[in-house]
Amino acid sequence: MEEAGEKKGFKVEDRRRFSAEGELKPEHRAEEPKPAAVEKPHGPEASSAASKPPERPAGPEPEINFATFIVGLSTEALAALGEMPDPATGNRSRDLRAAQQLIDIIGMLRNKTRGNLDRNEEGLIDAILFDLRMKYVELAKAPVG
Repeated sequence: MEEAGEKKGFKVEDRRRFSAEGELKPEHRAEEPKPAAVEKPHGPEASSAASKPPERPAGPEPEINFATFIVGLSTEALAALGEMPDPATGNRSRDLRAAQQLIDIIGMLRNKTRGNLDRNEEGLIDAILFDLRMKYVELAKAPVG
């Protein structure tokens, strides 16, 4: 039997690190990891590595879904074809082997996802593959010079 002064039950303790506003709670602030020191490159590659990194647009990251994934791959392929600057370096260069691999990857994804995409996704991947393949063939047939 339960005695008059004794309560039975359970205790609820909020152990979340962040408040409802997204701020770190005061009791967890001492636990914050300090950023690691970044070593600067030395030697001849230091000047190119020291150039400012590409700027990312402010705001929330875009949602990652099938369409954004395919567009990202096609952007890499366009950079490898020399059609646009490389997003990582900002330089234009042509690497037909890398472009071919990226186009083949997108083609493989098209084959593996056949029947599982909605109309918009199918249209997107078909259009991207057509455009990339045409650009690749045009550049591969061009005389080296």
